[in-house]
Amino acid sequence: MSTVLFICTGNIFRSMTAEYALKAVLESDTPHLVRSAGIEADPFPMYEPVRERLIELGADLSDHQQTKLTEEILDEADLAVAMGLNHQAYVEEVFRRSIPLFKKVCFDLDEPVLDVGEAMPDWKDAPELVPDYTRSIVDEIWEAMPTFIQEMHRHTR
Repeated sequence: MSTVLFICTGNIFRSMTAEYALKAVLESDTPHLVRSAGIEADPFPMYEPVRERLIELGADLSDHQQTKLTEEILDEADLAVAMGLNHQAYVEEVFRRSIPLFKKVCFDLDEPVLDVGEAMPDWKDAPELVPDYTRSIVDEIWEAMPTFIQEMHRHTR
């Protein structure tokens, strides 16, 4: 069995979305364990538009608990994937391990999946735009999973 680990900041948006998206498209008999973790994982509730969109897509979030990234969790992963540049840099600095970005695995692009504050630095001036942005990222990650599955073997250790 191989283990895939998605990493972001709080484990309530991007990495969590990737975890549930991959679980949704993997065949039930596929020998993969899929996890997610955050480099901070401070106790924040899941953003409601993210929760709503994932449920619309069929994800069962009832057992999701924020998980903070540890060396043990990282060591168990056959493929660890960073959602953002800061997550990639954190893993390199703290754990001395190089990991690819999500879009690198999917599309061979060295581009991050941007969090709200990165994509919309002035989001507090237009908070009504945040729900649409977060839903668009959920959809982007969800729609990328078939490609991720095709390409992940090239990045698995």
